[in-house]
Amino acid sequence: MLNPPFPCNQCGQCCRHVHFSNETIYLNRGDGVCRYFDEASNLCTIYAQRPLICRVEDYYRIHYLKQYSWEQFIELNLTVCKTLQKAAD
Repeated sequence: MLNPPFPCNQCGQCCRHVHFSNETIYLNRGDGVCRYFDEASNLCTIYAQRPLICRVEDYYRIHYLKQYSWEQFIELNLTVCKTLQKAAD
């Protein structure tokens, strides 16, 4: 059975704060923003070839499938999403 897709609202906040995580800091263009993030469109410029860390469903399957249910993983990620969104307001 397939899991529902991650409910991303494409706010771009995770892409604007890659410096907060050791797993994404290598994407930092120097100001905390991902080097592949287009601020004008709010989209990834390499979406089809984006790193594994940015492919939520694949990252879950490879690293967290045995630790969390998909629903738990979504909830954990949404907590971070909401925190970043709230800080941006």
